[in-house]
Amino acid sequence: MPDADSPDYSPLHSYGDDEQALDAVREVAAWYTARIAAERQAPVPDEDRIQELSTARQKAVEDKARAEEASPEEAARIAADYAARLQELKDQ
Repeated sequence: MPDADSPDYSPLHSYGDDEQALDAVREVAAWYTARIAAERQAPVPDEDRIQELSTARQKAVEDKARAEEASPEEAARIAADYAARLQELKDQ
């Protein structure tokens, strides 16, 4: 029985192989890219927010490179982390 305090990620994508891990990371990076563009187009762009989003996007790019070389177990972990992060970002 699942712990009531633990998030249930079962409805999320079940990324398992290397390509799926890369897809998960790409989706998160794309989310950040879209938010950066939107912030830059704002009447008064928030430079701190742009920097925050850019840093998060750069981390995703680095994790994508790591996933490309990862073992299947590490790729699955990266995929799960990014699938959960994407869900959190979409819920904001």
